[in-house]
Amino acid sequence: MSAPSPLGAYLPRDGPLHRMRPGAKLLGLFLFAIVVVASGGPWLTSAWLGIGLVLAALAGLRGRRLWRAVRGFAFVAVPLLLFTAVSRALALDGGWGSGGPILPGAAAWTAGAVRGYEVVGDLLAVVLAASAVTASTAVTDVLETVTGLLGPLRRFGVRPERVALACSLLIRAIPSILEIAAETRAAARARGLERDPRALVVPLVLRTVAHAQLTGEALAARGIGEEEDDGIAP
Repeated sequence: MSAPSPLGAYLPRDGPLHRMRPGAKLLGLFLFAIVVVASGGPWLTSAWLGIGLVLAALAGLRGRRLWRAVRGFAFVAVPLLLFTAVSRALALDGGWGSGGPILPGAAAWTAGAVRGYEVVGDLLAVVLAASAVTASTAVTDVLETVTGLLGPLRRFGVRPERVALACSLLIRAIPSILEIAAETRAAARARGLERDPRALVVPLVLRTVAHAQLTGEALAARGIGEEEDDGIAP
């Protein structure tokens, strides 16, 4: 069974986000991310998280679907939260004295925890908004939007269809690579080599390269990438 893509899956339904044009949603996501990153403060972070949850709910991401959309971020959020909180606390009230290390006080730890919440909360808000866009927009609609946006650049030698094809291949390759990684990990565990980096990295790299080569051969067999477009040599 194929591994689920971290980009999420399209959920066909009739909702307000589904009825919006893909270009408007992508632009809104871009602006939302800028505002979230540029702002600061725990209260604003809570507000961004609330907006992200509302958008996810409007896109149909609730319960298990919502968890599947954000569980990958959880593996990053916990160490990021700890690192941000500790580093912030040490920067405010830590150091090295004549008697050894000086541990931060309660106020510094509190400030570190708040800062960690802001960083992780802001990122989670953007992830929720991006998941809402993915769940409410078909991949084909996104690729058509990308092709349309890049149309004016055709005069400069940019081929929008090629860019859309590259994006499509990337989106389709992510679940395949995750599946290869899972199979490689299972094979290493069966041989008792789950702690050997070589037993994981080497087969993963070789199988990923082989997958890329097969994809390239399939495209070449269909004549994709060899033709000339608008008189511009590929």
